[in-house]
This record gives sequence, structure tokens and C-alpha cells, in this order.
Amino acid sequence: MFTLPELEAAAALVHAAFPPTASYAWPLLAARTGSEIWVKHENHTPTGAFKVRGGITYFDRLKRDRPDVRGVVSATRGNHGQSLAYAGARAKVPVIIVVPLGNSTEKNAAMRAQGATLVEHGEDFDAARIHARALAERDNLEFAPSFAPDLVVGVATWALELFRTAPPLDALYVPIGLGSGICGAIMARDLLGLKTEIIGVQSTGAPSYALSFAAGRVVETQRADTNADGMATRIPDAQALAIIRAGASRIITVTDDEVAHAIRAYWTDTHNLAEGAGAAPLAALMQDNRKNQRLGTVLCGGNIDLELFQRWVLGGTGT
Repeated sequence: MFTLPELEAAAALVHAAFPPTASYAWPLLAARTGSEIWVKHENHTPTGAFKVRGGITYFDRLKRDRPDVRGVVSATRGNHGQSLAYAGARAKVPVIIVVPLGNSTEKNAAMRAQGATLVEHGEDFDAARIHARALAERDNLEFAPSFAPDLVVGVATWALELFRTAPPLDALYVPIGLGSGICGAIMARDLLGLKTEIIGVQSTGAPSYALSFAAGRVVETQRADTNADGMATRIPDAQALAIIRAGASRIITVTDDEVAHAIRAYWTDTHNLAEGAGAAPLAALMQDNRKNQRLGTVLCGGNIDLELFQRWVLGGTGT
């Protein structure tokens, strides 16, 4: 899809906006799991999540191809929308974001603070995505999908940074929402010629990619029931699925209880706050129970609502 020089050029664009995020091996996570655990801290970007990288590269291409673009419209549960709002403001392009009804109030507030106009529509992300595309067609605006090559090459820069910072990793666990994060990791690994096993992670309540991976074709689900809203996808992207099936070894599903346990582990062991999708890879890693290896995980975002954190994470038991 891209060459290594093109990926490095994307990293230069991203680093013009903010520096590389940290990668650390945390000793308490090692004691907890029995393996050396490297964490890529994408919760430390300007939007608190990894997707801002894709927004930057997306708007760079858009402004070169369509300098007269009137505006961009997209759909999100939060982090993709914050990414577009942040990058759109830098590019001076208006951004409209469609979110499902009942979406995170704090993520909605963050998108508005970045300058986006919000529209609330539909019961879930996929309904919001259909409405966003209709708005783009009606008003002659650019529709920004959640998965596209321009987004993936930007998102892939988190994995490029990790692979060049950490020692060689036996495996890397990556959550799957619509697929840009894991596809970016596969791209970076392959371009660097590494042998790291890449393992996808989904919620047991939103397993569309896990089902599709097993079936070898896109499998839609009727519902996406999980507190980890960054993974609440019912309809996989066919292009993303093809990349994942070719480059990932498997997909692990985790329960909301396991994710809550991982959020607590991140807090007690590293004093970093993770949202559901950000903690899901650690939940899968702990479920996998691999000992005496060097494992990687991406804390892809820390944007969890206070009310959800109190109800879901603090309402649970154990560490």
C-alpha cells in the first residue's frame, strides 16, 4: 500500500504537530504477566488518542488534491472525530461530525472544543456513518471515512515509533474498531521487515471482525454491546478485513469485565488512565498468558467519561 519512505514522510507530518509518544516497559506489568511488556502511550497525543495521526495525513492529502474543499463530514464515537476536528482546524477546513444518540458527553464536548460541528443521529456508529455520508452528498462536502489509505498511513506512524524504540517484540496486541490501528501496525511491521506476531482484539459484545476473520468474509452483527465504545463496530470494512486476515495471526475477544480489570491494572501499575479500547489489548495479553516473552501493547486512547469510569471500572472488584 505504501513504501517505507512514504511512511517516514507521514511521520514527519505528524511530528510537525506533536513529538513521538513514549514507549515504556513497565516493571509492575511484567510482574503481573510474567513477560516484559512494552506499552505505546498513544493516550499522550494532543487528542488523547492515536487517531489524530491519521487526521493530520488525511487533511494534508485533501488540501493538496482539493484546495477549494468546502468542508468535511464524518461519523465517530469520539476519537476519529477529535482527530478530524484537530486536523481540520489546523488546515482551516470546517468539520461536521455525526455521533450516535447517547454518545459520550465528554467526547462530544472535546470535539466541539476542537471546533467541530456535531450532529446527533442514529442508535449506533454504523447508523451515524450512513447519515454522515448522506449529509456529504446533500451538501457537496467531503466524506471522511473511518478507514482509508490516507488515514492508515498516518495511524501507522505509532507502530513505526514503537518498533524503532522497543527491542524486538515477540507479539503486539492491537484493538480493532474499524481497523486503521491494526492495519497500520501490520504495514509498519512489514515495511521494517520484522517478524512480530500481530494479534487483533475485539469485544465479545462486538465481535464483527473476529467473526469475519474466522469466516473469511465480511460478517455483520445486529448489535455492538460493549462499554469499550472504540470497538463498537457492527459492519467491518472489507479492505481492512483483507489486510488483517493477511497480516494478523488471530483475533482475541475480551469481555467488558476483563477490560475493566485491565483499566485498573494500567492505573495501579503505570498511573495511566485508559479508555476501554485502550485497555483491551492488555486484557487480551493477560488472557493469552504468555510467559517469558517480550510483548507489546498500545494504550491507544485515554478518553473515558468520568461517569462510565465510576460505574464500570470503579464499580468492579479486584486489581
